[in-house]
Amino acid sequence: MKNFVLISPNFPETYWQFARALRNVGFRVLGIGDASYGELKQELKDSLHEYYRVNNLDNFDEEKEAVGYFERKYGHIDFLESNNEYWLRKDSILRDLFSIDTGLKSFELDQYQRKSLMKESFKKAGVKVAPYILVNDLESLKKFAEENGFPLFVKPDIGVGAEESFKLSNMQELEDFFAKKHENCQYICERFVSGDIVTFDGIADINSEVVFFASLECPPSISDILHEGSEMFYYSNPFISKEFEEIGRKTVKSFGLKNRCFHIEFFRVTKAIQGFANVGDIVGLEVNIRTPGGYTPDMHNFANSVNMYQIYANTVADFNPRPICDPKFYCATASRRDGVQYFYSDEDVLRTYEKEICGSGRYPKVLAGVMGDKFFMAKFTNLKELEVFKEYVNRRNMPSEHKASGSMFNKEGNSNDNICDTHIDGA
Repeated sequence: MKNFVLISPNFPETYWQFARALRNVGFRVLGIGDASYGELKQELKDSLHEYYRVNNLDNFDEEKEAVGYFERKYGHIDFLESNNEYWLRKDSILRDLFSIDTGLKSFELDQYQRKSLMKESFKKAGVKVAPYILVNDLESLKKFAEENGFPLFVKPDIGVGAEESFKLSNMQELEDFFAKKHENCQYICERFVSGDIVTFDGIADINSEVVFFASLECPPSISDILHEGSEMFYYSNPFISKEFEEIGRKTVKSFGLKNRCFHIEFFRVTKAIQGFANVGDIVGLEVNIRTPGGYTPDMHNFANSVNMYQIYANTVADFNPRPICDPKFYCATASRRDGVQYFYSDEDVLRTYEKEICGSGRYPKVLAGVMGDKFFMAKFTNLKELEVFKEYVNRRNMPSEHKASGSMFNKEGNSNDNICDTHIDGA
């Protein structure tokens, strides 16, 4: 029996399904985490062969001892994964130490975590990328700005989300950023691209062939949500064009992703940039060698009528029947923030959308800054229903001019104040 070590198998909460899926295909599933055994969901307990609790997953020595314990007791470890961005580098170092050849080693990781190196793989796949410069000195940065114009966007070369990310609109803002930036952080500055984020998510097999793919539409940028304190709204779109599917498959091949979940972000350009991109063009943003964050795998499952957790387990077990993705829906998640007065109560949402709701609850604190404090996940057969759901959940109990979130679908700037009135049967 092969041994599969899952790091932090209880976070996010629904990731216990990885353990069940792996056990289903014959793995001995061994968990390492900092939660007490009593805190684990019963479904996770039932799926794990054994669980080793450490005091702190940030303590590498504790985690190394846990893997060593499993190796001494059960023999060679065949797989070790967390499917979580935060632990990727530590996962790779543990593979180095315990000669686990089924995942990325530490010397390979930079090309998947440094945004500057990602651009080369995007270009190999024939995907446009924004011109960029690594921020090392002020004069070079100023010269880049003069050659490319404003606005510019600056962010850490290694990092997740929108922390320490800034839009620079003029030379004064550029100089202010440089004066205040963290000295121990390598930043990358690139030409600002106006566009909606669209993703190519899925699972690649040992030959970098895509076994399953899905896509997210995320019109509000993470940066805008974090800086403005607005709500998160995004949806899984199962109706992917052949053109975008081809771009996604070529990108997976170019990055050489093997036996992994992936979450690849692109811009769909909404404002043309002379000499670079036209409206509708696809521009590569970054690749994440993990599942999409939060409870997004569950959204893809509901949208495509599949089980991503089981597809992943089948893939690493070298059992790859083509998943049947039917029927298909648009599956959306709308969030709310604590302390905000909403026009419709949480109970209104659950009652009105009783038949469409797939899940609801609170995000962990570590995700709340970006995602929001609570969420409602629902699936629909068309985008109009999705629009109404978004406006219903996020409508604030205040004058419309003070709302932090508007319609992501309204392209003509028309008022959305009455859109919820079409669906108030549960209010």
